[in-house]
Amino acid sequence: MQTEYEFKIKKMDLKKYIRDIQDFPKPGIVFKDITPLLLDVDARDYALQQMLSAVKDKPIDKVVGVESRGFFFGMLLAQALNVGFVPVRKPKKLPYKTIAATYELEYGTDSLEIHVDAISKGDKVLIHDDVLATGGTSKAVTELVEELGGTVVQCNFLMELTFLKGSDRLKGNEIYAAVTY
Repeated sequence: MQTEYEFKIKKMDLKKYIRDIQDFPKPGIVFKDITPLLLDVDARDYALQQMLSAVKDKPIDKVVGVESRGFFFGMLLAQALNVGFVPVRKPKKLPYKTIAATYELEYGTDSLEIHVDAISKGDKVLIHDDVLATGGTSKAVTELVEELGGTVVQCNFLMELTFLKGSDRLKGNEIYAAVTY
């Protein structure tokens, strides 16, 4: 059951709270560090408000947060929407039976797992991660949700790196990002 989330903060530029870290995690990558945004109460609340406004009229049963930075706002979104939270994690981090999906990153490959009982058939799911880059992670998570019988209502991000064209891999899914680069 969703509740109405009260919006309190006026418009602000969230990019001021996201810093670039050159050559992390490897040379040539510019990492978007959200730590300053997490430290600032107003910026964090404004970011949450923006993401909630994109789903305020949508039926959502569960929020899926992607390890690990997707957990920060994923849990806040679930709390504000008064719905369950589902963690999607790297291999061998979840204690119960899982299914997995492998995906490509802009700097390699990886896998994610979800508990087999985390999503029920017909669940309306909001997928949240911190960043939409190449789209590989999000595509893998949509496949996991759909394999378990859920319907993806939206793929929701704090930020999108549009120059990497990750949204191309999520065609057919609604996408929202509070910040775009």
